Amino acid sequence: MVRVSFTKNVQRHVSCPSRQVVGSTVAEVLRAVFETNETARGYVLDDQGALRRHMVVFVNGVAVRDRTNLSDRVPPDAEVFVMQALSGG
Repeated sequence: MVRVSFTKNVQRHVSCPSRQVVGSTVAEVLRAVFETNETARGYVLDDQGALRRHMVVFVNGVAVRDRTNLSDRVPPDAEVFVMQALSGG
């Protein structure tokens, strides 16, 4: 199973505990997580299902490339981290 974790900076804004789900793409994994948490879905994804500009997802430490369709592959035993993209100087 894939372990999905949300960083504390995301959890400050919306409740989203870590979960283990099944999925072979980022889209499938996030869909499984958000089935029972529509509020978190709305915070992480836009109305078209793409990552919001202020969010970033890592699969086994590598940032996803397809931010629109979320088609990046996810191995069965992967760790997926969802966090806010931070910027500034």
